[in-house]
Amino acid sequence: MKPKHWIMIAAVIVVFMLGAGSMFIVKEGEYKVVLRFGEAMRTVKEPGLNFKIPFIESTTVLPKYQMTFESNPGQIMTKDKKPILVDNYTIWRISDPEKFYRNLNTVSGGAQRIDEAVYNSVRRKLSEVDYDVIISENSARGNINDEITMDVAQALQRSDYGIEIIDVRIKRTDLPESNKQSVYNRMISDRQSIAARYLSEGDEESRKITSKADRTATELLAQAEADAKKIIAEGEQEAAQIYNSAYGKDPGFYNLYRTLESYVITLQNEPVIMIPIESPYAKILLGE
Repeated sequence: MKPKHWIMIAAVIVVFMLGAGSMFIVKEGEYKVVLRFGEAMRTVKEPGLNFKIPFIESTTVLPKYQMTFESNPGQIMTKDKKPILVDNYTIWRISDPEKFYRNLNTVSGGAQRIDEAVYNSVRRKLSEVDYDVIISENSARGNINDEITMDVAQALQRSDYGIEIIDVRIKRTDLPESNKQSVYNRMISDRQSIAARYLSEGDEESRKITSKADRTATELLAQAEADAKKIIAEGEQEAAQIYNSAYGKDPGFYNLYRTLESYVITLQNEPVIMIPIESPYAKILLGE
């Protein structure tokens, strides 16, 4: 093979190497930071084929998607001086790849800075709150999470790391083993005290209801007796009026009727009665 052929082959190889070394592909969900002698020069954010200067520029990959960092449980002292173990997680993303690379270089470096900022913020916020408030069902933990998120985001923004904090959440708060039993005993005592108060309030309410019901029943009975007496009196008055009206129409018949009624009462159980001849009974019996 002639020398000029070797030169052509070498030229093709060089061109191929230069071409291959100048191209790079950006995938979905990643940034490609273009470095020149190790210094971040620019960032390619959109997927596709791109070019760089061979042998002078290189690239490094940083994630474009949101990431979750779970902090190791740390001991925090609450406002009422109770130590608790706090476990939390942080959702974050790289907002400025060039700043991120210059300051932190790697994802693990960013996670370390996030861990420090979160721990400082959680310790400061929880030291302003009593333990009972943190663990209660109606606790303000949601507000605390929002405050911590804002605090961490502002701290990392001041540091200009190129990091965006999406959310910081406390997953779990627990007591150290040495404190659990004493706190559990106090919680049991508190719940028993609350139960006793509820029972006492229930008994008091029951007495009030019973007393009110008894008073209402007494009032109803008294009213019923008064109404009954009034009705009886009205009936007797009406009966007397009827008797008087009947007596006025035929006094003789009325006397006879009253006499016969007295016979019915007197002659019950067939008694033996001795009456004078002049008695009204005797006169009626004799037909006089």
